[in-house]
Amino acid sequence: MSTHKKEKLKSILEAVPPGFIVDSGWLERHEISRFLARKYVNRGWLERVTRGVFLRPAPDTGAPDTIDWKTCLLSLQHIMAYDVHVGGMTALALQGYSHYLPLGGHAPVWVYGEDIPNWLIRLPLNASLNTRTTPLFSEPSLGLTKEGSDTTSALPWDWPLTMSSPERAILEVMDELPDNESFHNLDMVFESLTTLRPRTLSALLHSCRKIKVTRLFFVFADRHNHPWRKRLDPQEFNLGSGDRALVKGGKIHPRYRIMVPEEFAIREATDGA
Repeated sequence: MSTHKKEKLKSILEAVPPGFIVDSGWLERHEISRFLARKYVNRGWLERVTRGVFLRPAPDTGAPDTIDWKTCLLSLQHIMAYDVHVGGMTALALQGYSHYLPLGGHAPVWVYGEDIPNWLIRLPLNASLNTRTTPLFSEPSLGLTKEGSDTTSALPWDWPLTMSSPERAILEVMDELPDNESFHNLDMVFESLTTLRPRTLSALLHSCRKIKVTRLFFVFADRHNHPWRKRLDPQEFNLGSGDRALVKGGKIHPRYRIMVPEEFAIREATDGA
């Protein structure tokens, strides 16, 4: 092997830990052609996972039957620099709310970003993915965090997983009502959100593009009346005008004018109401 080719291979070995993945776009940016990538596959230095996606196998092993979804997301974020993050119910579970949200083999992983590669859904992951590419917030990076997950400590190179903060994640979940999330499950989660940061919530609510989400947030905030609720004045945010239909057979909330299940349409006494 020529010195130049050895340097290219070295660049892969230094950037991609065993078990992590890269795509053909990343390889080409590192001057590794498709022809050269095939040679690396033939020699066992890379494993082809799906069209245009390669895994660096651990020594003396082949490609695993499934790829851990966290390893996949870390590869996207830290190696290939895709602008994606873990959000919604997955982010809430990773940050300590898993007693309401069992994060096992049957729990889908919520992935957000305008830069999600098309090949992601073809990978043999150990969890199903739900992806969202349309931004909910006018400031896409608002409310993201690289802290709060105990799962990162055992991962290679101590790479943190970029995810939504609880304040952002709960709004992302609101956006999935009623088709992809239940009012009951969200109500149980909201009950535990006693320490949300009102400044972060305020910034996110001002940045939120959907009237539905803002109204629903205050429906739940009034219902649970956590200490941070008194720091938020609904009149400061864009709640739109007119009634909004959301669920069939529900009832219009008397203050926020959105149709919700009847038990959620009871107006609670709140500070600032």
